[in-house]
Amino acid sequence: MNTPERADRSDTLSYGDVGDLGTVREFVRRHALALGMSEARTELLMLAVNELATNTVQHTIGGGQVRVWADDGHIVCDVVDQGPPRTFQRQMPPADAVRGRGLAIVERVCDHVDTVSGPEGTTVRLRLHL
Repeated sequence: MNTPERADRSDTLSYGDVGDLGTVREFVRRHALALGMSEARTELLMLAVNELATNTVQHTIGGGQVRVWADDGHIVCDVVDQGPPRTFQRQMPPADAVRGRGLAIVERVCDHVDTVSGPEGTTVRLRLHL
């Protein structure tokens, strides 16, 4: 996964608890629409980011960051936290399962999902075609 080429940090939002999730969704919405994404595609991106940000506040310490930018016909969004590496290519849990759908949903609504862990934490990168 390559690092984003960005001119400034205005496309980055930090969050720390469940009370910040609405702000995270609005941040993603505002940026994706401003970068030319349709309303329907923006809703998918917001759903995916909300699932990841919810995992951050429920299962890690220290909060996280969301970054959004456009790159070669895509909207790219990084969700960064101090959690462990994420595993993708998950099966959807059975209908009677109480939990475990978040990462499976993220994979199904995004065009591409990648993850990498390093000194900054774990980054999940989402890409959706404009």
